[in-house]
Amino acid sequence: MKQAFVSALQADQNITTYFLVCEKEIRATREGKSYLRLELGDRTGTIEARMWDGFDRDAASFNRDDFVKVQARVESYRNKLQVSLDKIRRAEAHEVDLADFFAHTTEDVEQLYKKLLEFVASIGNVWLKGLLENILTDLDIIPRLKRAPAAKAMHHAYLGGLLEHVVSLCGLCRAVLSHYPEADPDLLLTGAMLHDMGKLEELTYERSIGYSDEGQLLGHIMIEYERVGKRIDAIEGFPSDLKTLVQHMILSHHGKYEFGSPKLPMFREALMLHYLDDLDSKMGAVRAALASDKGEGNWTAYSGALERRFLRVDLFRRAEESAAKNSPLPVAPNEGKSSSAKG
Repeated sequence: MKQAFVSALQADQNITTYFLVCEKEIRATREGKSYLRLELGDRTGTIEARMWDGFDRDAASFNRDDFVKVQARVESYRNKLQVSLDKIRRAEAHEVDLADFFAHTTEDVEQLYKKLLEFVASIGNVWLKGLLENILTDLDIIPRLKRAPAAKAMHHAYLGGLLEHVVSLCGLCRAVLSHYPEADPDLLLTGAMLHDMGKLEELTYERSIGYSDEGQLLGHIMIEYERVGKRIDAIEGFPSDLKTLVQHMILSHHGKYEFGSPKLPMFREALMLHYLDDLDSKMGAVRAALASDKGEGNWTAYSGALERRFLRVDLFRRAEESAAKNSPLPVAPNEGKSSSAKG
């Protein structure tokens, strides 16, 4: 049974508990002293760990994505918590509960997938609808789509996060399309459903979330550009101009060169896709920050994804309302004066 979760760790705390090994490497100090450096995690987050002495034999007994049992002390180094390991060993499957280690969408993935297929069914363009059915009902893709995260850390970074993000984005597109009826709904929704499909191969998510070799070398934009292009080429008669538009939305959905887009969005639906994707991603990061119990007072912990802390408005308003309730009522300027008093 897991005793201590990452989110609850505090400096100067001694712990004996289980973790998932997310990263593992042997490093050396400037003086040449070797040490074991790990990133350990559970469903509440990850933390860096180091072992300085006697790690050679212990380190050989486990690998990345293994579970380990540790005896350690939590320390604060440069205002950041890390774990100093005294003992570590590989844990057996019967010692751990998988639910303790893998953060998962709170949504029902089967219902999310059903909603996704409803969006596919709403597409009027036969070529785009055929392309979406070809990809999203592929028996090899379905189980990965239901499990994949949307990112390693930035947003929807948990199992099922990608499907949750895509369905949420489609709903956002529908809402905005009612305000901008001149936009092509089929084109925008197709972009929303395909824009992150490369993450199925970019990320690894059988246990810890990381990057595949292909993901490190190419990134999800180039992966999905290639994969979707091949799917389109396999559909006889698919219009070449429509293929170009779909591929452009894939290439440009990050919006700026510095954000990894090979091209800037250059038509209406591509620009809409970028901003709506960005909005849903950022709101997902805000939701994660507010859901965490880390932070101080009315403020969340610092969000690396959004480079700021967030005010917990409910706590802030509650404090203000409590202060107002306990303070004496203000006296009106003329209160207490005789009604017959002359000005």
